[in-house]
Amino acid sequence: MNIRQNCIFSFEDALKIQPKSRLEKIINTLDLKPVLCKLDKPGEIKVRPKPYPAYAMLNALIAMRLENMGTFTQLVERLTYDPHLRYVCGFEPFGTAPSKSCFSRFYSKLAQSGCLETLFTSLVKQAEEMGLLDLSSVAIDATKVEAYEKSVPRKNIIQNGNAADWGIKSDTNGNPIKWFGYKLHIGTDVKSGLPIAMKVTPANCSDSSVALELVEKCCANTQSKIVYFLMDAGYDHREIYSVIRDKYHAQAIIALNKRGAKQPPEGFDWDGTPICSARYRMVYWGSYQGVNKFRCPHIMGKCDCPFGSAWCSDSNYRMVVKTKVKDDPRLFSSPHRGSANWQKQYNLRTYSERCFSRFKENLGLEDGLNVRKITKVETHAYLCAITMIAAVIAINQDSSTRSSAA
Repeated sequence: MNIRQNCIFSFEDALKIQPKSRLEKIINTLDLKPVLCKLDKPGEIKVRPKPYPAYAMLNALIAMRLENMGTFTQLVERLTYDPHLRYVCGFEPFGTAPSKSCFSRFYSKLAQSGCLETLFTSLVKQAEEMGLLDLSSVAIDATKVEAYEKSVPRKNIIQNGNAADWGIKSDTNGNPIKWFGYKLHIGTDVKSGLPIAMKVTPANCSDSSVALELVEKCCANTQSKIVYFLMDAGYDHREIYSVIRDKYHAQAIIALNKRGAKQPPEGFDWDGTPICSARYRMVYWGSYQGVNKFRCPHIMGKCDCPFGSAWCSDSNYRMVVKTKVKDDPRLFSSPHRGSANWQKQYNLRTYSERCFSRFKENLGLEDGLNVRKITKVETHAYLCAITMIAAVIAINQDSSTRSSAA
């Protein structure tokens, strides 16, 4: 007959001596005080017959995103049958788990308070202080988010800027994609691939209309100087170029959208390259303090001009043309549009696509979306972003601790 001996340690003591799980490390990086202060009744959300701590409810939602759970039902089942998960989140390990309706009410309260944006901003600042963000270049882009609610005809949609709507955009192959729902706009640091600013809009909202708001959020959430803002052709609007240059003293790296565009001024090509009197494109020769320099293509060996090098200028240096970015921020840029340095910066824009991929494949941005209304969808997106940034911070803190111990 086997007799089970009594445990020397309690359940809580046994967990404390175990190696910390990934979720524990992430939760330890979060300072939830600003979040709890913004809730109506900080510290707990009351659900009969027993109150549950608000910080535990929020930790459970983060665990839901980390484990890529699709519904509140899955979360409740995990909490019910996993006492370790209950303990890590902050619930009583031998108590009951919150119900689905409890999480639903807490989620509504969280969405109304808007406190997750504060937590997100604090994590961005923490990542910047740890040197995880470079911030010299920020990519801005948007992705589709299909709505959880049932689609309705466009004529029945109330156009108040908050309801789900129909959107259409082209994929990488130019094929149109149509969906009913929302758009998630993100400013992404190109070094780490981490989001530093976010906004959710109905799907019919154009990318360019949100660009300047995202730029403002990027600059407000960080301390470092952002030099380049990288965007695709959907953001090709003169106001975006001008505001980024004049207000934020940065350079917009945006692909030209020639559809419906006017012809370039006389003497210039589409990308702002001067055309010499013999109708050859002049050679870009560098930029300095917002001034681009171009030289004669014949003297640079790029063409065989029938008029020779002395046709346009008597100088030994031959013909030189300079353009100033301030004269036309859209046509002229520093570095010059199409140059190797410009193209190198523009290629970094793909980091925003990687960020979207992690949101959708690892954090359940679309598959895990089981809430309606734009405020709750934005809360869902912030939970994804908070989980991603907190995970990166936790990994680097753990690596630093190991290095110090070694």
